[in-house]
Amino acid sequence: LLVVIFLLIILDVFNIYKFIGSHSLQCFYTAVMQGINFPEFTAVGMMDGQQFDYYDSNIRQAIPKVDWIKNNVGPEYWSRNTQISQGTEPSFKVAIKTLMECFNQSGGIHTVQKMFGCELDDETGATDGYSQFGYDGADLISLDLRSTSYVAPVPQAAITKQKWDGATAEYTKNYLIQECIYWVKKYVQYGKISLERKVPPQVSLLQTDPSSPVVCHATGFYPDKVMISWQKDGQDLHEDVDVGETLPNHDGTFQKRAELKVTPDERKKNQFTCVVEHKSGDPIHMILTEEKIRTNSAGTGASRQNHQSSYFKVPLIEVFIEPVYNKCLAQGHNGSKWDSKAGLLVHRRVCYPLGYYRPGTPHQSSHNYLRGWSSGLLRTHHSPHGPSATPA
Repeated sequence: LLVVIFLLIILDVFNIYKFIGSHSLQCFYTAVMQGINFPEFTAVGMMDGQQFDYYDSNIRQAIPKVDWIKNNVGPEYWSRNTQISQGTEPSFKVAIKTLMECFNQSGGIHTVQKMFGCELDDETGATDGYSQFGYDGADLISLDLRSTSYVAPVPQAAITKQKWDGATAEYTKNYLIQECIYWVKKYVQYGKISLERKVPPQVSLLQTDPSSPVVCHATGFYPDKVMISWQKDGQDLHEDVDVGETLPNHDGTFQKRAELKVTPDERKKNQFTCVVEHKSGDPIHMILTEEKIRTNSAGTGASRQNHQSSYFKVPLIEVFIEPVYNKCLAQGHNGSKWDSKAGLLVHRRVCYPLGYYRPGTPHQSSHNYLRGWSSGLLRTHHSPHGPSATPA
């Protein structure tokens, strides 16, 4: 569950979903150094924000996580995905060591991550896709689908970009917009009842005390794609607004929040409204009034006195998110200090489990490593988990 929560957070923070009325498939791989209480290698598949399969280096087997996949594929499906993950695992472990050489690191806890996936718009048929690698919480290299070329934000990945631009980029793009989309459609057939159900959000206005930000909290909705915004006198408000992450609830639904920093004087002079848009129905408009606010502190309104939202009872960041960060990553390149907010790859797509690396060769020098990684051409696995590009 912790892995899934973190994946959803990153997906949401960087707005991976381009289409509101869409279906999306995400695949993730994550490898971490030995020495922490977390599997060295994990693989996760998610459909519309719902985890449907899992593999890690401890269990050494791909397993179903939902009934709709369990009831619609045979043993050969799981055997194939197990073989792919087992074959990928060694190259990720090698990649950590060789990337440490690239970044002149001699110790610490480090991670190599990949995420890729695709999205299909139900109404227009439009598609989108992505493929991205990360190291120690930072971008390493990613595919720009529009230009069909790779983006290398760090010099250590420059040689890889040179090698992958061209045939590898074209192959990956074709996979993302063709075979990956095929699996999206297939999974929708398998899990239509579950994946296409629509549950509307319940919206509340929350506040810890009169001087703290007002939180517009939407919960209990499905699917996970939702838009929450604040308006001031009918106009969209962007300043002093902090939109949070989409988080899973225990029952398979989701929750999200948007904070508004506003003074009591401003609230008296203007009308502030929280707008929640979800595919389950018309937008929900919640006008900010004293009576509608739920808070931890005593107040005059009945809701302020009698209703303490579960949002305040469960410190989500402390309970769920920090352990994931802390188990998977240390701050900086020397790994000398834990940092719960600098951990896993926080970028446009995810920190992750799942992507497919080609089983690698022993690492050499840091320069030779990048050349070797660059030349690892993608292969088709005939799997929803897609092509295999190996940093090894």
